Amino acid sequence: MTVPGRRSSTFIRLLRSGFTDPSAAARLLESAVLAPVRTDPVLLDALGATADPDLALLGLVRLAEAQQPDELPVLLDTLLSAKPLRDRLLGVLGASEALADHLARHPRDWHALVTYEAADLHPGLADFERGLADAHDPVTLRIAYRRCLLSIAARDVCGTIDVAETAAELADLATATLRAALRIASAAAPEDAACCRLAVIAMGKCGGNELNYVSDVDVIFVGDAAKGTDEGKAVQAATRLASHLMRICSETTVEGTIWPVDANLRPEGRNGPLVRTLASHLAYYQRWAKTWEFQALLKARAVAGDPELGAQYIEAITPLVWQAAERENFVADVQKMRRRVVDNIPAAQVDRELKLGPGGLRDVEFAVQLLQLVHGRSDATLHSRTTLDALHALAAGGYVGRADAAQLHDAYRFLRAMEHRIQLYRLRRTHLVPEDENDLRRLGRSMGLRTEPVAELNKAWRRHASVVRRLHEKLFYRPLLDAVAQLTPGETRLSPRAAGQRLEALGYADPSTALRHLEALASGVSRKAAIQRTLLPVMLGWFADSADPDAGLLNFRKVSDALGRTPWYLRLLRDEGAAAENLARVLSAGRLAPDLLMRAPEAVALLGDPEGLQPRTHEALEQEVLAAVGRAEDPETAVAAARGVRRRELFRTAAADIIASYGTEDSPAETDPGALVDRVGRALSDLTAATVGGALRAAVRSHWGDTLPTRFAVIGVGRFGGRELGYGSDADVLFVHEPREGVDEQEAAKAAQAVIAEMRRLLQLPTADPPLLIDADLRPEGRSGPLVRTIASYAAYYRRWSLTWESQALLRAEPVAGDSGLGARFIDLIDPLRYPAEGLDDNAVREIRRLKARMETERMPRGADPTLHTKLGRGGLSDVEWTVQLMQMRHAWNEPGLRTTRTREALAAAHAAGLIPADEAQILDEAWVLATRVRNAVMLVRGRAGDTFPSEARELGAVGRYLGYAEGTVGEMLDDYRRTTRRARAVVDDLFYGS
Repeated sequence: MTVPGRRSSTFIRLLRSGFTDPSAAARLLESAVLAPVRTDPVLLDALGATADPDLALLGLVRLAEAQQPDELPVLLDTLLSAKPLRDRLLGVLGASEALADHLARHPRDWHALVTYEAADLHPGLADFERGLADAHDPVTLRIAYRRCLLSIAARDVCGTIDVAETAAELADLATATLRAALRIASAAAPEDAACCRLAVIAMGKCGGNELNYVSDVDVIFVGDAAKGTDEGKAVQAATRLASHLMRICSETTVEGTIWPVDANLRPEGRNGPLVRTLASHLAYYQRWAKTWEFQALLKARAVAGDPELGAQYIEAITPLVWQAAERENFVADVQKMRRRVVDNIPAAQVDRELKLGPGGLRDVEFAVQLLQLVHGRSDATLHSRTTLDALHALAAGGYVGRADAAQLHDAYRFLRAMEHRIQLYRLRRTHLVPEDENDLRRLGRSMGLRTEPVAELNKAWRRHASVVRRLHEKLFYRPLLDAVAQLTPGETRLSPRAAGQRLEALGYADPSTALRHLEALASGVSRKAAIQRTLLPVMLGWFADSADPDAGLLNFRKVSDALGRTPWYLRLLRDEGAAAENLARVLSAGRLAPDLLMRAPEAVALLGDPEGLQPRTHEALEQEVLAAVGRAEDPETAVAAARGVRRRELFRTAAADIIASYGTEDSPAETDPGALVDRVGRALSDLTAATVGGALRAAVRSHWGDTLPTRFAVIGVGRFGGRELGYGSDADVLFVHEPREGVDEQEAAKAAQAVIAEMRRLLQLPTADPPLLIDADLRPEGRSGPLVRTIASYAAYYRRWSLTWESQALLRAEPVAGDSGLGARFIDLIDPLRYPAEGLDDNAVREIRRLKARMETERMPRGADPTLHTKLGRGGLSDVEWTVQLMQMRHAWNEPGLRTTRTREALAAAHAAGLIPADEAQILDEAWVLATRVRNAVMLVRGRAGDTFPSEARELGAVGRYLGYAEGTVGEMLDDYRRTTRRARAVVDDLFYGS
């Protein structure tokens, strides 16, 4: 196979097939075990169709390596010849690291995926019981369980079964597992099994036939005496059997665990006896049970043990369930329970909590169950244990509007599918949406989102969660909590209605949630609560002076929860007047700064330091990063330390930008937007240079100690070299090296290539921070050229082959990391190209104009509004920059002021040299600054980069506030942008195109 660095056709195809690490994939394809199939296009296409092609290929290699010599040809031949097996096996390997581990340990279990007959599409309980029949101890039960789970996962990822069928099969497998565990326990204690009757009642999702891949299996145990046995002795024996059953399923063995069996839904919970007789259960429910216990019994289903006793239990408790709504305060109790669940979610997780959080699965389930229990007293059609079936029945009966039910149905299925795929990856019990980009990409692809899986996933998830939350509030409750904070010292507590009205008047879209946050922050008699009650009245007003007050308050609660026990935090906000207002501005201005702060809450201290928001110099950043890298024990730790510095400094820059844009009572808003743009660009560029330098130092130390066999320099180009980076910009670079004395040139080239690969690997390690992407596509020959060259090679190339666009790209080249002497020599080499003697001839000018015109027509995203696209649109960044760069290439040879990598400096120098009138220079400068600020605003508000204004109203409003527009004037903002860029385009047409 061609070396991946040479961009072979295989390498490019790997990229197109969805591999994120094509170099590693190419190496895996070279594995000896894949020799018979590596060139077959069917395999690559099938891998590319999986959720994670890299993971699928790694799992396939591990499985192949685990095969016996005579088994390997069978596996590979079947893999290529049988599409159903291929889809199933690779689909599982690309979605589940845990099941790949199982197959590597039990390499013959892939045979469980071979059959693809009608009976295999929807196996029932009996099929799973047969699959577990040979299990005789916890270890063999786990192996057999995973084998059955493998077949369910294969049907799931291939779309043979939908999310509801998957959940039902998982519940059937859990039922079969409970029966097998009881059989093993009974065989270990035959005397106990002989003297008692034991019934296992499934609760929760298992009882409702809607189980997750990994979940506690909730149960209740009912015991009775066998004929001729004392009841007390029988209950003791049943308790021993039940305890053994729980240990068999729950304990960890060499094969891991299955899932915990949780009996805490039994009467009296953990404090009650594990096993009760039916009479004892009924006595408890009739006298002592709480409302939530009847809600839980809604899903009770007899699944294992004595079938007659199980049926008697269900028959006895069913009337109690459907009479529960007659209890005093029933609805209020159910509502209070749901609120308690949300309040107990850790603040740092609430936005990612798929199950328990607002807009999550539990919102659907609680709404459906409450409606069932209220209306099911007189309508037996609602007596379903399964959420979606019950929702359908509620719609059919007219209790829920059909449109609302359809939206809830779709949202619930989507959220359950997300939950399934998240858990399937490592077979861990979690309901948190991952933050890592690779995890989100795999998750999105597993959901069938392939164009932009992360963006599409987040958009769909938020849309469905919003629907769920809205309909949950509509169907379940609209809570009006008690007032939670004294809005002025000594003021009496407001009524719930008055508190809600006060928050609505301030502009809070969800007063009930705001009240809940206020209660969490300010209730109680602690000193912390007293300080919060002093702060909150003013903070609420500051949050209200933003496009999204609700987000500001939520973010404040998160930070307060993270730092509430830190002595200095509330003291800082109380005693340093600027700190509290600064924090309020930052927390309500968008997602980027709060997200950074949540991962480094101690950075709040920067907001109270008079110098805390001043950008640090490149020298100081470089010194701190290199010192942190030097202390690290390995390259991964080194880059993590560099990222920690980057995270804090990104927050410092973003916070300073927001505060300067909004202004505070003590410090008015910055009136010179150009100064803001320059300050942000310098700070981000210096920070990126320091981070790249740290990654370079870590990469060198990991293989060569302190000295690389070749001198090595990183040259920033594009916005990086111009020190004009935005929050969402990539780092465009060139790499240059020069062998040290006595070092073979080939050896030096290999070292340079290796250090680049290691730098990229380190910078691409999974992180929740904004990504730092190194892009070397502006190098000679573009993507087709070598990634790194010697300075002599650059000289030879530029002397013989250099094109006009390459000289133009060098206009913003500047050394950013590595050997400073080599970097300076590179600049000396390229100066004659970017500032050509006697300027450009007419052919070169025509070529630049042709390239610009072609870019305008070919690179504009389909459907984008050219009047609002900040980069490629009319009068945007590209228009201004190409115009300035054309003047530089034509006149810098005799105008030293034009020899700069900075766009605004070059424009000012062009005016000073008489190349552009003052009014036209100002028009171009204003357009460039405005377009840059819009791009920065989009990243600050949305937390991800974008070249156009947001379409969502709150986000658009937040961009407007950042740009200095009052609430409700976004139309004026868009008109101003179009007017500014239209004027700039007229200047570009004149100066650049000569029209």
